[in-house]
Amino acid sequence: MVQVYFHCSNTEGTLIDRYGAAVSNLTEARDRAAQIMRSMILTPSNEDWRDWVIHVSDDDGEEIFDLPFTAMLGKPH
Repeated sequence: MVQVYFHCSNTEGTLIDRYGAAVSNLTEARDRAAQIMRSMILTPSNEDWRDWVIHVSDDDGEEIFDLPFTAMLGKPH
């Protein structure tokens, strides 16, 4: 198991994940990132989530991958 962190950012700032989650592999990390993204999108707010990105990093702060919210929402027309 590896501890990874799911930081979320847009052009105005970054939400830092201070706790992270233990995952077994990259597929599990990607699934968890998608779950976090879905939770944020479904929370009632006026936020336009298309500008947001989840940055998945390891214990050393090295980014493993990022996942833009547009992967789930699509791009505006």
